[in-house]
Amino acid sequence: MAIADWLNPEGCPPDRPPLEAMSETTRSIHRTIDEHTRRTGVPYLHPDEPTVQLDLLGSAQVMAWQEGKAAFLFASEGCWSELPHLYARYGTTATTTLIGKLKSLEHATSAVVCDSGMQATALAFDVLMEPGAHAVLMRQVYNKTRSYLEWLAARIGGSVTVVDDGDAAALAAAITPQTRFVFAETFTNPLVRAQDFDQLRAVMAPARTRVPGLRLVLDTTIASPWAFAVPPLQNGVDIVVASGTKSLGGNDRDMWGYLVTNDSPFANAVMDLVAMRGGILDWRRAAAIVESFDAAGETHARRSSSATKVAAFLASHPKVSDVFHPSLPTHVDAAAIARQYLRPGSLLSFRVKDADEARTRHLADVLATCIIVRYALSFDGLTTKVNHHRTVSEYFASLEQLKRNGFDRLIRLAVGMEDPDDVIAALNWTLHHGDGVSDAGVTVWQQQRATTLGL
Repeated sequence: MAIADWLNPEGCPPDRPPLEAMSETTRSIHRTIDEHTRRTGVPYLHPDEPTVQLDLLGSAQVMAWQEGKAAFLFASEGCWSELPHLYARYGTTATTTLIGKLKSLEHATSAVVCDSGMQATALAFDVLMEPGAHAVLMRQVYNKTRSYLEWLAARIGGSVTVVDDGDAAALAAAITPQTRFVFAETFTNPLVRAQDFDQLRAVMAPARTRVPGLRLVLDTTIASPWAFAVPPLQNGVDIVVASGTKSLGGNDRDMWGYLVTNDSPFANAVMDLVAMRGGILDWRRAAAIVESFDAAGETHARRSSSATKVAAFLASHPKVSDVFHPSLPTHVDAAAIARQYLRPGSLLSFRVKDADEARTRHLADVLATCIIVRYALSFDGLTTKVNHHRTVSEYFASLEQLKRNGFDRLIRLAVGMEDPDDVIAALNWTLHHGDGVSDAGVTVWQQQRATTLGL
């Protein structure tokens, strides 16, 4: 029989139309898709790669998935982010694997992966804040974090109080009956302050008795999951957010973020929000991240070790006035770091002696002419990166605000996988000879470099 026999609206053969009677295009599409399913064991709807949705064969699997979601919502542990792949806005086969690894690494019962660290932070804020709510923010958090929370609070009639990192008295005084959460970072950017967990617990414990539901949220992007003697979620922290792009990625390649917690109702509320507005990590990135995940801890350890050596060199240099890195004995939080932290991370910052903001920016530009130190914005990648902090992170901040936060005249250095002596050599040359390179000379180098690279 020909397919035309099934096209008459007045009647139709009793058997289903056979694939063999259909066009070559139709046969090719569905035969190759079926072959892919047999190879992978997953009913993707593409002959070569995973897809955003699966062939569910019928409604029974959808109903089972919905019942599974309901079970998570009523359970005391876990999050429906772990459900099998139904549609990629909720999760994929690769994100399910990644979530399992994150839960193990972070000692969490629930994890949500998303498309950036700021997405993870914004999701936490959006779930925790409500009309009239109050939040407490540590002063040295990422400026986009602060900007988003202040914008959100203004929209819903809430409020935000900013306190100095390490000021326990100010933190205790800032918590009110309307406070929904305290948000902090460790290590901070760019001064790499470390949160003292003993101090935070001492403040939060009595506050929780006065303010039921008060949560402590911690951004651990710069410290990394390997930094802590006791995992944050076992040390008084309720929610951890982070940019996985950095230490857990380690290649400057895949942008992603995550949120982990042992608070299942909160995690499920986050997933409900993701399901409505999107932001979940796509399968291509998730698969690439999973592939390199197990090696990330070792490369982070190497970068941390190299940064420790670089920081020690800078701290002893006669042309450097200030160095900020958790490995240094002069660090303001050295006592807490010695008790509570295992790794210092790869990020550091420093000031050149007697340099103003313009000279600081110039020397950062000159350092980049050594080639092995790239002028770029992020950290925890293959290459060492430099930037002038005000230019990249505080460009629109007033000088008064910059100085108030201690962020003035800073060169930020993110140590990569190069041999640390090579990085030190570039730094030493710049400190001794950078002033002899004119601004015009830097511009000429940049133009020549771009030409050489075919840019």
